[in-house]
Amino acid sequence: MKKIAIYGKGGIGKSTVVSNISVALAGMGFTVMQIGCDPKSDSTRNLTEGVRIPTVLDSMRDLGDVELGDIVVKSSSGVLCVESGGPIPGVGCAGRGIITAFEKLEELDAYQVYQPDFIFYDVLGDVVCGGFAMPIRGGYADEVCIVTSGEMMSLYAATNISQAVKSFGKRGYASLKGLIFNAKNIEGEEDLVQRAAAEIETQVIYHLPRDGQVQAAEALGKTVVEAFPDSEMAGHFKALAELVMADTLEGEVA
Repeated sequence: MKKIAIYGKGGIGKSTVVSNISVALAGMGFTVMQIGCDPKSDSTRNLTEGVRIPTVLDSMRDLGDVELGDIVVKSSSGVLCVESGGPIPGVGCAGRGIITAFEKLEELDAYQVYQPDFIFYDVLGDVVCGGFAMPIRGGYADEVCIVTSGEMMSLYAATNISQAVKSFGKRGYASLKGLIFNAKNIEGEEDLVQRAAAEIETQVIYHLPRDGQVQAAEALGKTVVEAFPDSEMAGHFKALAELVMADTLEGEVA
């Protein structure tokens, strides 16, 4: 089982990236679980045709006794979808909500029951405190990938996240795999991202070009891989998924 946390500044496109990778891997025959770790609870929206699924925290509040079927929804593509959710607005801590959701999944033996080959944690990266750092530590994620563009605030968030990962890495937790460059087509963008990667001593794993088919697919409540499977952009997401798969297989052989 490979566990990967995908971080990035809010709005940078990490949920789009994660969802397309999840669908691509599911299409290869792997069992994939995607866990949204954002109080907006919209990580899995494009896996469920735009329908928001019940969150772990809402289910715990509304139902009391929660079963796996209440909080794990299998999409039409086969991806197992989970949304941690958040506290009632203005009350409580969103980070603490992530911790509670993780604890509930463990309590219900979710990983033993579903036995996923891949688990993706889709995590808000504007802050890396408390619960938002949970996937990095405690043995949850094996690796961390950071989605970024060449925009200043996106790169600033990527730097902060990388520092947190390296700090936790000294304790034997998740390691930083590298940056996923999700282009916004600003001037000199590729050079900016490459320089940022060098400064934080990591690599650019993949360059995803800007493509209007991403927005067209999301308007349908779908991933590009599902909506336009033969498109060039779907090919990019499949190639990125194959990189993830190849790394995993290499690790198993080693």
